[in-house]
Amino acid sequence: MSDLQHALSKKCFIIAEVGINHNGSMEIAKKLIDMAIKADCDAVKFQKRTINVVYSEEILNSHRESPWGNTQRDQKQGLEFEKKEYDEIDEYCKSKNIEWFSSAWDLESLKFLDQYNLKNHKIASAMITHKQFLLEVAKRKVHTFISTGMTKTSDIDYAVNLFQEKNCDFTLMHTVSTYPCKEDELSLINILKLKEKYNCKVGYSGHEVSPVPSIIAASLGSEAIERHITLDRSMYGSDQAASLEWGGLKLMVDYIRKIPIVFGKDTRTGILPSEKEIAKKLRYWEQ
Repeated sequence: MSDLQHALSKKCFIIAEVGINHNGSMEIAKKLIDMAIKADCDAVKFQKRTINVVYSEEILNSHRESPWGNTQRDQKQGLEFEKKEYDEIDEYCKSKNIEWFSSAWDLESLKFLDQYNLKNHKIASAMITHKQFLLEVAKRKVHTFISTGMTKTSDIDYAVNLFQEKNCDFTLMHTVSTYPCKEDELSLINILKLKEKYNCKVGYSGHEVSPVPSIIAASLGSEAIERHITLDRSMYGSDQAASLEWGGLKLMVDYIRKIPIVFGKDTRTGILPSEKEIAKKLRYWEQ
């Protein structure tokens, strides 16, 4: 069985990214978790940042109107969950029997997430060139999804070599880091190219409006699909427009779940039992 056949015969791991689409509200976060569960996703993902590390004082003190105030600091802090909220997320997801994890955007946030003994890490496209961060994640030897947006081949080479050297299991996630992404820039052929070049697990993290490219990505052998989700695309937030609402998420998951069913396990060697009576009716010359 080829790598593609193997991938298509398996259940695709579907990640519903809440990210910061909760807008600082645990009520919204729980609704999004429930939405992911109802759609039959395998996991939900958040984002964790240490505001004073990720952003400069100049940026944080600059003007930005938001529901939380009129500075970038107000906006960034308003979107950030801390230990109280993550404890609640951890408890809620365990009670609902769905996996959760988060993409750390700095070393302090990575250490913060250690306390939850998560089954997966996620390296966002923004972090793939941060060599010290990559090393610290790889040293943990926890399966890691590595997004490849905004990268040169040498960046991916470095990440793959490091994770292989540290014996840390990983999945490369083909990604285009525009929000929302135009369909003619998706280049889903890179799913096949990444698999061929690195001989590793490959998935897709999409930021387009439609659920269809993610379905196509799964049909190309993506072992994981990650999509942002939202209660309403018109809500406040930079990621909302590139997210799937309930209808799109449900459609995407339903179609992806059909792939191993319609792909099948065996190569056809003869007339199927269900075809025999039809053959008798239609092949008049054999009667």
